[in-house]
Amino acid sequence: MIATLNLEGIWAFHLDEEKQGLPPQLNDTIALPGTTSYARKGKPSEAAHVDCLTDEYAFEGWAWYSRQVEIPPAWSELDAQLYLERTRVTTVWIDGEELDTQNSLCAPHLYHLPSRLTPGIHTITIRVDNTEYPTKGGHMTSRDTQTNWNGITGRIELQFVGAAYLEDIRTYPNVTDRSVTVKAKLVGQPIGELIVTAASTHGTQEHTVESRIYPITGQDIELVYPLGADALLWSEWEPNLYDLQFKLKQQDTVTDEQRITFGLREFKAEDSLFTINGVKTFLRGKHDGLIFPLTGFAPTTVEEWLHVLETAKSYGINHYRFHTCCPPEAAFEAADRLGIYMEPELPFWGTVTDETYENHNAAEQQYLIEEGYRILRTFGNHPSFVMMSLGNELWGSKERIDRILKDYKAFDNRPLYTQGSNNFQFVPVILEHEDFFSGVRFSRDRLFRGSYAMCDAPLGHVQTGPQGTMKDYDDAIIPRESDEANHAGTDSGTIQIQYGTEAKTVNADAADGVLVPHVPVVSHEIGQYQTYPDFGEINKYTGPLKARNFEQFRQRLEEKGLDHLAAQYHASSGRLAVECYKEELEAAFRSKRLAGFQLLDLQDFSGQGTALVGVLDAFMDSKGLITPEEWRTFCSDAVLLARFPKYHYETGESFTADVELRYLRPQPLHGFTLQWQLTAGDEHLAGGELSASAYESGDYVDIGRIAIAMPNVQAMTKSSLQFTIAGTDIRKSYDIWIYPSGVRVDASGIRLFEALTEEAEELLERGERVVIMPNPGGIQNAIEGTYCVDFWCYPMFRSISESMNKPVPVGTMGLLIDREHPLLKHFPSEVHSTEPWRHIVDHSRSVILDGTDQELQPIVQTIDNFERNHKLGLVFECRVGKGRLLVCTVDSEQAGSTLEGRQFLHSLFDYARSEQFQPRAELELSRVKELLK
Repeated sequence: MIATLNLEGIWAFHLDEEKQGLPPQLNDTIALPGTTSYARKGKPSEAAHVDCLTDEYAFEGWAWYSRQVEIPPAWSELDAQLYLERTRVTTVWIDGEELDTQNSLCAPHLYHLPSRLTPGIHTITIRVDNTEYPTKGGHMTSRDTQTNWNGITGRIELQFVGAAYLEDIRTYPNVTDRSVTVKAKLVGQPIGELIVTAASTHGTQEHTVESRIYPITGQDIELVYPLGADALLWSEWEPNLYDLQFKLKQQDTVTDEQRITFGLREFKAEDSLFTINGVKTFLRGKHDGLIFPLTGFAPTTVEEWLHVLETAKSYGINHYRFHTCCPPEAAFEAADRLGIYMEPELPFWGTVTDETYENHNAAEQQYLIEEGYRILRTFGNHPSFVMMSLGNELWGSKERIDRILKDYKAFDNRPLYTQGSNNFQFVPVILEHEDFFSGVRFSRDRLFRGSYAMCDAPLGHVQTGPQGTMKDYDDAIIPRESDEANHAGTDSGTIQIQYGTEAKTVNADAADGVLVPHVPVVSHEIGQYQTYPDFGEINKYTGPLKARNFEQFRQRLEEKGLDHLAAQYHASSGRLAVECYKEELEAAFRSKRLAGFQLLDLQDFSGQGTALVGVLDAFMDSKGLITPEEWRTFCSDAVLLARFPKYHYETGESFTADVELRYLRPQPLHGFTLQWQLTAGDEHLAGGELSASAYESGDYVDIGRIAIAMPNVQAMTKSSLQFTIAGTDIRKSYDIWIYPSGVRVDASGIRLFEALTEEAEELLERGERVVIMPNPGGIQNAIEGTYCVDFWCYPMFRSISESMNKPVPVGTMGLLIDREHPLLKHFPSEVHSTEPWRHIVDHSRSVILDGTDQELQPIVQTIDNFERNHKLGLVFECRVGKGRLLVCTVDSEQAGSTLEGRQFLHSLFDYARSEQFQPRAELELSRVKELLK
C-alpha cells in the first residue's frame, strides 16, 4: 500500500437493540478500537451469572458507528479499501451508499471501495451485528470466554493503493536450500518489476540478504528468493526472524510497498514425533480460549501478547492450542518472536454434515470452510503458525472432514492439519489426510490422559491412584497385544457423549480391528485439576467483566459459616492440584510414543461452571501455588524422570529407581554427571553419582539405576529424593516416606465401636472416652472419599452425569489438615493432601457436619466444592456430655493393609489413649446421632 489513514478515535455511536435501523442522528460517541461493553455503553446489568463472569454492559443487537474523514488531494487518485482488523458481522456505508456485508470472526474485514474518494470530507458508517452469525462461533463468541462483544478491535484504517498492488502474498520457507518461495496476486497491469529485500530481526545474530529484482510477467507471481547459506533458522530455541520487504515499481513509480515477517523453518510430523528443522521436539502445550477478564476481548497489540506468552513460556510452554478460536495478528507476531508453536482452530464445536444428513446446514458448513481459508490467507506467513485444527470434539461425516483437510492441504501445505481436537471421543479414527492426532483415548480403556470426568469413565490413573512413578502411555498408544474395539458397551449404533456442557446421543459407527496411530499423537486437554476460589481475586475485576460468580460462591461459604477457611481451602486444594499436574505431565514425558500434550490449563477458565483449573488465575497471575522454576522441573525441554514403584517404604526395605532424561534441547549434552541424594530435613541419608550423555534433541536417555536399603528410622519420615545434572538448570525432586519397622495397630484400652450404640452412649454419659470408626459404606450422612481434586468443576459435570444417567462425580477437593494436632504425632502431615493419605482417603467417607458450631473444626477436613460447601469431617472430636468422642470414618481394615495406613491407625489409637485427647467443641448426644445416622 502507498498510504494509510488511521481511523482510531472518537466515533458517533448508537445502540440499536431492536434493530430498527440507522437513526437520523447519532447522539452518542464511543472510542474505537474497543467494544460497547468496554466503553460501558448501555444500561448496566444486574445479572449475576454463576457459571461464568458477568458482562456488566452486555449488549446484543445492532450498534451503529459513524465518523467523517478528510481525504487529501494527493490521495484522491488512489484506490482505497477500509480495513477492520477484528469485529463481528459488519455492513459498511460510504456517504450513505451501502458497500457490502462481511462476517468473518477470525480474519479482518476488508472493503474495497468501488470508486476513488474525491478530496474533502466523507462519512463512513459501520453497523456491527453480534447476533446473526452463520455459526455459533465457539469461543470466539461465547460468554464463557471473551464474551459475545459488539465493536471493532485492533487496526481501523483506510488503506490507499496505487494503480497496481500485490495481494494474497504467501511465503513458503525452504530450509534445505535456505530460500523462500513467494507467491502473490498482482492487481493491475502486469508490467514492471518487484524488488525484494530481507534483513534479520528479533534474533541474537544479524544477517542481511542481498536485494533482488524480479520482472513482472503476469498476474500470478511466483519467485524464489535465496537467503544465503548462512541464513538463520527459526525455532523455539532460536526464533530468528526476517523482515521481508516488497517494492512494486511500474515505469519508475512505486505503486505498492509491503512488509512481511518471515521465519525460515520446517515443522514436520515424522513417524511418532514432531521435528523443527530436522530436530525432534515435544509439544508442551496449553489450551487458550481468549480469556481476558479486564477487557472481555482479545488484545491486538504485540506488547500485550508478549506479556501473556512470555508468562506461559516461563512455565515451560512452547505450544498454544486455541479452542474453537483464532487469535489476532498480534498473538502470532508475539509467538514469532518467542518461538511458540501456534494451532488456531475453526470456531466450531458440533457436527460436520453433508448432503446425506437430515439436518445438514449447508450455509454453516460452507461458512466454516471459507473461514478456514481466511485464517490461512491472513496468518499463514507467520512461522509460529505450524498447526491447524478443524474444531473441537467434532462428530458427523468422517468423509466430509477428510475432504476438507485434503482441500486445505492442497491450498496451503505449510501448517500440519488435524481433523479436530478429540473428535468422535469413544470411537476415534485417524483420517487419511490428517498429519497428527489430538485426543484422549484410542478405545474405552486405551487412555493417554491422567484424568477424566465421571461421564467419560473409566477415570485416569492420577485419579485412581498411581503406584509410584511407573505410568506411561506407550502401550495405550501402540498396544502390545490385540485389543478389541470398545464402544463404551454399546452395540446399538449410538453412543451418549459429553457435548459441550450437555449430553448428546450420536451415531457410533463400528470400527474394525485395533486403531494404531501412524501419525504423531497429542494428548488433548490434560489436567483439569480444580482449586477452590481465591476470593481476593474479586477486586481484580475492574473492567466490564465482574466476578459475580465468585461473590455468590463466597456468600454460599459464609452461609455455611466456613468463610474463615476460604484462604486455607484455596491453598490446600491448590497444592494437591499441583501434585496432580506433576504426575500428569511426567506420565506424558515418560511416554516415548507421545508427541506432546495440551494442558487445560495453565490458567483458570472463567466459564462453563467456573473451572478454576490453573496454577495461574484468569489474569495469568500466579496463585502462589508453585514458582515457574519449580514447574519447569517437570515441564520443560529437559526433564529428569525417576521411575520407582511406590512412595512408601519400611526401614531396611530395598528402594530402586530407574533414572531417565527426556532431552529436547538442540545442543548435545556429552558426558554429564547426575548427582542424587536422599535427605530428611537437613540429614543426608544416601547419595551418589551417575554418568551419561544426550547426543541430540529427542534423546530419551536411560541414565541408570540407583538402589539403596532404606535407612533405619524411629518415626515416620518424609524424605526428599533429589536429582541434579551438574552445571545445568536440570533438576527434579520427589517426596518419599519411610516408616519404622514393626508398627502395629494396637487398639487395646480403647472403647472402639463401629456405630453409636447404646453401650457407646452409656459410656459417654459416664464420662468415658469413645472412638467410633464406622464402616464407611454404612454412613448415610456422608460424602464418598476420593484423594484427587475435582475434575474441571462440579456443577457442570454433575449436571452432565445426571443427564446421562451416570454416576455423578464425588466433587471434593482434597484435605485441610490440622497438622499440629497431637493425633498426628506419629503421622506427620502437611496442611494439604499428600501421598500417605491417598489409600486412607480412597477408603473412607466424610461426615457432613453442616450446622455445627465453628469450634467443631475437624482434625482432618475434606474440602468440598463451591456449589455444596459441606463441612466435611474425616476425623473429628467433640465432648458429648461428660464424655469424649473421637470419630474417624476410615475403613480400618483397608487402612491396616498398608504401611501408611497402619502408621495412621497407630497414631490415632495412641492419641485416643493419651491425656492429650481433650476436645474443645461440644455436641449434644441427639446431634451426634443425626450426624452419624
